[in-house]
Amino acid sequence: MTGAAAAPKRVLFVCVENSNRSQMAEAFARMYGRGAIEPYSAGSRPAAQVNSQAIAAMREVGYDLARHRPKSLAEIPNIEYDAVITMGCGDQCPFVRGARREDWDVPDPKTLSAEEFRAVRDRIAGKVRALIAELTGLPPAGEPRPAPLGA
Repeated sequence: MTGAAAAPKRVLFVCVENSNRSQMAEAFARMYGRGAIEPYSAGSRPAAQVNSQAIAAMREVGYDLARHRPKSLAEIPNIEYDAVITMGCGDQCPFVRGARREDWDVPDPKTLSAEEFRAVRDRIAGKVRALIAELTGLPPAGEPRPAPLGA
């Protein structure tokens, strides 16, 4: 391996409103990606604001989602993403180029109780951690790194 750092993997999380699931996924990618992930999120029909339940749920894990705003697919960079992840909302995003496409089939938490909302949040966190590991070969931030060989 050379001394040059690899370019960050560009990941797009998509949901219809970009106010809950895709926003939380982007936030977790920022939290756990250690600069190895360049996350984006967008929606096909974005809401006026990020859901207050999502803001509260992410505050509990130390992330200020209040500084985010819903974005349309037209507002994201026109690039080929390393991964395009839809959140189970039926959006296929045919005009977004992605080397890898997945649908995570995560339930929409907007009408769920706080406890159920947290369960969705935690499910998204686990999926983002796994995606980071798959794309980068690195454990997500906050997880122990294996000791170097010979150490």
